[in-house]
Amino acid sequence: MRVISGVYKGRQLKAVSGNSTRPTTDKVKEALFQVIGPYFQGGAVMDLFAGSGSLGIEALSRGMDRAIFVDKHPKAIHIINANVGALKLGEQTEVFKTEAFRALHAAAKRGLQFDLILLDPPYKTVDYETYLNEIVQLRLLKKGGFIYCEHDVSENLPKHHAYFSVMKQTNYGETIGITIYKKM
Repeated sequence: MRVISGVYKGRQLKAVSGNSTRPTTDKVKEALFQVIGPYFQGGAVMDLFAGSGSLGIEALSRGMDRAIFVDKHPKAIHIINANVGALKLGEQTEVFKTEAFRALHAAAKRGLQFDLILLDPPYKTVDYETYLNEIVQLRLLKKGGFIYCEHDVSENLPKHHAYFSVMKQTNYGETIGITIYKKM
């Protein structure tokens, strides 16, 4: 696994061992950032269900200023900290071992807002519409900000939402679906 573009292009990242996480492929990462970037002039990203942190690190490599990484698994937190440390990103990042909903509420209490929120949970384990609505209610996404959802192709994410427009909704292979929303 590696960073595919930006300041840290080509740098190797550690992956979480075992079957609890599945790294996002380079092809899918490139598709995501071609829709929302591909590069940024600053901004903040929240990487929920972060696993190795590769998506949030990719956003930092492409110009985001700050990143918050969230995962509830100790192995994932260890790997995120190792990857952040190897790239010397400690000043730009915060890493939290907690549930995703708890992290959303903690960010709202701090008055944080993001340009990009990454939702890449284990497939078939969350209701994405609940997360979209919570993000709206807590005012966590800036106007014009993006939410990236990676999901199993069998999951039907909303094609219409009162606060978001769908920028891209497609499948990669037989298992990976992505939906990218933009806040109106």
